[in-house]
Amino acid sequence: MSDDEREERELDLTSPEVVTKYKSAADIVNKALQLVVSECKPKAKIVDVCEKGDAFIREQTGNMYKNVKKKIERGVAFPTCVSVNNTVCHLSPLASDETVLEDGDMVKIDMGCHFDGFIAIVAHTHVIQEGPVTGRKADVIAAANTAAEVALRLVRPGKKNKDVTEAIQKVAAAYDCKIVEGVLSHQLKQFVIDGNKVILSVSSPEVRVDDSEFEENEVYAVDIVTSTGEGKPKLLDEKQTTIYKRAVDKNYHLKMKSSRFIFSEISQKFPIMPFTARSLEEKRARLGLVECVNHELLQPYPVLHEKSGDYVAHIKFTVLLMPNGSDRITFHPLQELQPTKVIDDPEIKAWLALGTKTKKKGGGKKKKGKKGDKMDDTAESEPMDAAPNGATAED
Repeated sequence: MSDDEREERELDLTSPEVVTKYKSAADIVNKALQLVVSECKPKAKIVDVCEKGDAFIREQTGNMYKNVKKKIERGVAFPTCVSVNNTVCHLSPLASDETVLEDGDMVKIDMGCHFDGFIAIVAHTHVIQEGPVTGRKADVIAAANTAAEVALRLVRPGKKNKDVTEAIQKVAAAYDCKIVEGVLSHQLKQFVIDGNKVILSVSSPEVRVDDSEFEENEVYAVDIVTSTGEGKPKLLDEKQTTIYKRAVDKNYHLKMKSSRFIFSEISQKFPIMPFTARSLEEKRARLGLVECVNHELLQPYPVLHEKSGDYVAHIKFTVLLMPNGSDRITFHPLQELQPTKVIDDPEIKAWLALGTKTKKKGGGKKKKGKKGDKMDDTAESEPMDAAPNGATAED
């Protein structure tokens, strides 16, 4: 096959090289997450924690695929976000922000890495404290984790996206929590972080998505956000928004010089992947970004909030729908949880009892391990008990 023909064909998991790139990206983002969790300490500046996550991904991705003939893109696929307590998502402050973490904060960490456009993303919730997490904080994390485990078992060939939507809401209700509205789990493709096939978190008349069926060799970022509140987050301050993505299908002749300058910089440095305004010159960026967003050249990722006093948990993982079953490639172990609720619903227990591997005799050739294939065994998920703490065998 010529290079041109290879370019024409959409690359997917049927290519061992593609699987390796996904797993290499996952290996790095899992280590970056581990680093960020260790940096979440009282009095740590949130912006410094975010910077350390992004710097680690840039450094580690820069050390791989050095000797390939064709230069490949690599690096941050989604900037590190550290969203605290009732803040739902997308908080990645500017360099001038002085906000610090405090003891007892519930921190949601969200980040992504890619090689050659093959993206691995992850989100995790961590409480800054010693000892087990208890009470409603434990409930909301257990709800997100159990919902993620159920979703892992239902995102499989032959199942439909609405099956997952209904199941995760049932799990959250079992912990007296809500799935947060407006969160979408997207199919991932090369250089596409928000593919057209999606799983809706909560079905509502305002937000509709097409019914779809999962297929072998697809990749999904499964995104679960739970709340002890109403699950209807609001945008409180547009100035908090710092993460944007270039809308590649939109064009407009910008009027302001600062906008044209910033948009040119974005087009060169971040043509496809989401980026943080921290990466741009701050004063000029603030002016220029507004015009770019107003004319839909950039898609903003707003910082949303539940009500003060509500707790929000976030778990996101990347899953490869391989011929031998679902392979979860991004994760981080949970702290010990002591929730107030126990799962006793038979349907939820039945979902958790499902394995994630397809038992096929002689199911395809076993590939020889490649250098990047470090995580083949780590994400093997067997049937899970409905553990009282909502934690998984990964602990």
